[in-house]
Amino acid sequence: MIDIIAFLGNTGKQYAYTRHNLPWILIDYLSSSPGLVWKEKFHGAYTFYPAAERKIILVKPHTYMNKSGECIQKVLHFFKTLPGQLLVIHDDTELDFAQIDFKSGGGLSGHNGLRHLVSSIGTKDFKRMRLGISRPSHGNLSSYVLGVFNPDESAVLPRYLVNAAEALEYCISHGFESAREKFQKKYVLG
Repeated sequence: MIDIIAFLGNTGKQYAYTRHNLPWILIDYLSSSPGLVWKEKFHGAYTFYPAAERKIILVKPHTYMNKSGECIQKVLHFFKTLPGQLLVIHDDTELDFAQIDFKSGGGLSGHNGLRHLVSSIGTKDFKRMRLGISRPSHGNLSSYVLGVFNPDESAVLPRYLVNAAEALEYCISHGFESAREKFQKKYVLG
């Protein structure tokens, strides 16, 4: 069961529409739903998302990506939630753009936000929704993930967000294992 969903990203206008902030772009898209009231706490913001029979806590850390664990660890502690009940949504260069995947545990693929989270909560035993942003064909990886979407990506980004939101809602309503089977490294633009 998932009780907390954390969306990793960087605070600041200069990062707002970068590849690394794709999870924050997704939560901003979801936040257009009526009834979500955000509260500032834990070095971030949180709200209650009404699911079928329970409420799920959505979390948006306001720390920089490489300090995401500070906020998420405090939220887990405050709401007395185990890491196994946490779903972290993050960008992933190991997946092509518009490809998503649900994963439990596993490697961190050099993702500094995930690395800090593992360091903060002491385990990799949490669930993940990976949003593909592709890997650069050349150049610096850091510059790439902190770069804005190219024109081709920007053109399909709205559809990517709609379909990623539907995949997340499927995960919430049908369970993580079912979502993992249904969306395993799936392209969501087709």
